[in-house]
Amino acid sequence: MIADLLIHNALVLTLEPGAPPLTEGYVAIRGRRLAAVGRAPHSRDLPRAREVLNVQGSLVLPGLVNTHCHAPMVWFRGLADDLPLHQWLTEAIFPAESGWLTPERVYLGALLAAAEMIRGGITTVADGYFYAGEVRRALAAAGLRGVAAQGVLDFPVPGVPDPQDNLKVAAAFLNSGADLAAEGISSAVFCHAVYTCGPETLRQAKDLTRERGTRFFIHLAETREEVCEVQRRTGLTPAAYLESLGVLDEGTVAVHAAWLTPAEQCLLARRGVKVSHCPESNLKLAAGVAPIPELLAAGVTVGLGTDGAASNNNLDLWGEMSLAARLHKVWSQDPTVLPAARAVALATREGARVLGLEDAIGTLTPGKEADLIVVDLDQPHLTPLYDPYSHLVYAARAADVRHVMVRGRWLLFNGQLTTLDWPEIAGKIRAGSRDLAGFCQKNRPLAP
Repeated sequence: MIADLLIHNALVLTLEPGAPPLTEGYVAIRGRRLAAVGRAPHSRDLPRAREVLNVQGSLVLPGLVNTHCHAPMVWFRGLADDLPLHQWLTEAIFPAESGWLTPERVYLGALLAAAEMIRGGITTVADGYFYAGEVRRALAAAGLRGVAAQGVLDFPVPGVPDPQDNLKVAAAFLNSGADLAAEGISSAVFCHAVYTCGPETLRQAKDLTRERGTRFFIHLAETREEVCEVQRRTGLTPAAYLESLGVLDEGTVAVHAAWLTPAEQCLLARRGVKVSHCPESNLKLAAGVAPIPELLAAGVTVGLGTDGAASNNNLDLWGEMSLAARLHKVWSQDPTVLPAARAVALATREGARVLGLEDAIGTLTPGKEADLIVVDLDQPHLTPLYDPYSHLVYAARAADVRHVMVRGRWLLFNGQLTTLDWPEIAGKIRAGSRDLAGFCQKNRPLAP
């Protein structure tokens, strides 16, 4: 067998459970799949390949998986900071979305988000937003792997002026995009939250995803106020309420999950519900600290998400890894909680499981698709090297990513985007941002 590409002379982390780091490692790629992964102390031990890339001084690992994002919200980065969640949504974000967003702006924002994520080593993203077809189209243009979810709420939103059409629009979205599925982009449904979607909407949206065999995403137990409101209205906590509606199962992804009771944690584990942990957004909005160590101990599959750039303010999964590891140590007052190797797993292998993609990505395993990143270790802040997992979580940065590959195709090479025209995107975004600032000034001052 002759590979199309051989990446060698690397420190390789396969992220397979229990697998040690491979010094003098190599990864062979044929087509869009991994053909071989191993060690080669001598050049004679290397597989044959048509193209060879020597990455001496670098680390190769699976691409990062962002399990929750609102990509087009990069338009609102820094627009309405330092506000409580409810005020931030109702006085700033919802008005800007309903009055200013267009399909073209959603597409352009998603391209900007894709550029940021690729440069930071994210190869797969689960995105939930409006005009989700435009998000899906942008992810395809960038070459990213993605799960694009149509946003569903029970009041007017961009693209769905009549909320009675919300499920009709979601169904049409799921019925489209078959051509992009072959390129690694699938479709799903994102119900915003229990407090913005009524019981019939939640039931029917979940039925749609069950029929199509795709994921159902929902913000769940994000704030204490949400818990109190749902309890006042239904007599149940948010997760228990979803259970009463029959929404909880292995295809449901609960985002944030900051205020789960111990009983709800066991409920999610029993139903096979997955959790997307977004620590930076949770802290910035003072939403709460999710019980991640407890969820992991209960057997819940957990991945990491960036959330949108309006509440983060970046799409940097390295920062999420680092914060998650540190946050849960201080919160539990136990420095052994969420060790570095596990934090890296949450951003790769476990994130793939959250999205149901574990058979295709998440580890560097021959036969899986060639989604990988190359991190430059030959830098002062990454020297010396004792434990590569520790470096990735506590010292590395998004800017250390040198190469990014998805399905055997380079999206970033030598630090340069290969699928996107960054100057063109940047110019359009800057022009659009001036228009958005004028809209906000005219309609509602966003400063706290």
